[in-house]
Amino acid sequence: MALMERVSTLVRANLNDLIDKAEDPEKMLKQVILDMENQLMQVKTQVAISIADLHLLEKRRKENEDKVAEWMRKAELAVDKKQDDLARAALERHKSYQGVAESFTQQIEDQRTQVESLKSALRKLEQKLAEAEAKVELLVAQHRRTRAAGKAADAQAAMGDRAKIATFDRMKHKVQRSEAVGQAKAALAGEDIDERFAKLEKEEEIERMLAEIKQRRGTA
Repeated sequence: MALMERVSTLVRANLNDLIDKAEDPEKMLKQVILDMENQLMQVKTQVAISIADLHLLEKRRKENEDKVAEWMRKAELAVDKKQDDLARAALERHKSYQGVAESFTQQIEDQRTQVESLKSALRKLEQKLAEAEAKVELLVAQHRRTRAAGKAADAQAAMGDRAKIATFDRMKHKVQRSEAVGQAKAALAGEDIDERFAKLEKEEEIERMLAEIKQRRGTA
């Protein structure tokens, strides 16, 4: 995400190098600290949002797990009443909610990873901000004693390098998108037969589960 890229840039920033390249070191340092404070607030907000999203995903998974148990109980009731068609329908619902619950489990793991990443970025940015605030006066004083000229050529070279990297990244994204489109087309081409086999496997699983329930309930 763009926010994490900006935070990463600030965290990696070398204050001494920034001062050497600045025409007005004091103004530059104030701006760096202001940028850090602004990004810090944004990361804090994003951490809170990500944690809230994690809690919501966990709640949704719990709701679906409750549905899984509920429809299994209904299937068992139908078996007790010797209504196999109703039991099969209940098992269909059971399987559906089970699949949704499993998908929420993966989303929760991904969300937890994002939350930890954001928390780590927040800690690093807080540390970098404290470091910058402590060094401002010292770094400005050092710069006043050691400021050297002739950094314009280096700055232009650096800008050229960044432009090349940006061009390379754009080309890489194009290639990746083309590959993704090709994979999607290939997946669609085999979709019909996959769906048919999936339906057969699902029906076989339903029958197996029905038989297990009958065996447990003594109604086989």
